Amino acid sequence: MQEKRPVLFSGIQPSGNLNIGNYIGAIRNWNKLQFDYDCLFSLVDLHTITVRQDPEELRKRCYDFLSLYIACGIDPKNNILFVQSHVPQHAELAWILNCYTYMGELSRMTQFKDKSQKAGKNINVGLFDYPVLMAADILLYDTKVVPVGADQKQHIELARDVALRFNKNYGDVFTIPEPFIPKAKEGARIMGLQEPEQKMSKSDPNASNVIALLDDPKVLTKKIKRAVTDSGGEVCLADDKPGISNLLTIFSAVTDTSIEQLEADYRDVGYGKFKGDLAEAVVAFLEPIQQKFHAFRDDTTELDKILRHGAERARERADKMLRKVRDVVGFIKG
Repeated sequence: MQEKRPVLFSGIQPSGNLNIGNYIGAIRNWNKLQFDYDCLFSLVDLHTITVRQDPEELRKRCYDFLSLYIACGIDPKNNILFVQSHVPQHAELAWILNCYTYMGELSRMTQFKDKSQKAGKNINVGLFDYPVLMAADILLYDTKVVPVGADQKQHIELARDVALRFNKNYGDVFTIPEPFIPKAKEGARIMGLQEPEQKMSKSDPNASNVIALLDDPKVLTKKIKRAVTDSGGEVCLADDKPGISNLLTIFSAVTDTSIEQLEADYRDVGYGKFKGDLAEAVVAFLEPIQQKFHAFRDDTTELDKILRHGAERARERADKMLRKVRDVVGFIKG
């Protein structure tokens, strides 16, 4: 009998444009983890609408992101790929968990504070309650492992606290999730090209700051050649050289070459040659991904089939958990 694999859940908001940072920091690791874990990868569109969205653009991005997941190596036959809003149990469990989450816990969330500063007048309840929905996403599937960056660790801690509080009242209902934070090399934090002290963001309004996975090669080359570097011309990794350090990290990731080797290769060469070679390496790395993307993206019928099948599998699992939750809290069976 085959041993049951632990469950892994991860979700990305279908907002903005997936970039090289998303690939290096998340999707690359999903590719490795999909063979060792029972994986669910979700397009968390319910989270996305905490910020106003254009409906047609949101739908388009969901298809774009799904196609990129597959083009980057995520196998829809061996993993569950689905859109969050297709599984209504996420929203129902979030409401129940709201009743086991304290206002003080949510008010301490650093991401809420950061996002509120950017939201203008649209500081909505969903933005405040976002971490509870994230907890529901995770706890709904008996998730054991959640790959996250360091900036999301606080949300996983909240999910653990809520699960432990619920279990204390009702027994072992929820599996207590663990964050999976990749080693520095595997989950490298990619920074902006123009602002190398800020993380590269898929929602950045400044396109020059981001290497999007679907960037045209000419556009991409221009962005890299114009990327901010540092004083002096030495190609080396150093705390006081955030620009060139970031470019070295990207070069290392797309060529699978150690930073030490790259430093040796580009010693006394200067930034111009280094940036030119980096641009060529990134173009070569993204070319097969872009080709596969267009092949998948042009077949909306097949994408709908993948999402429909993924939602059916996710709903079946989610319903088992929700029936258990409804029962322990005392709801009458429907």
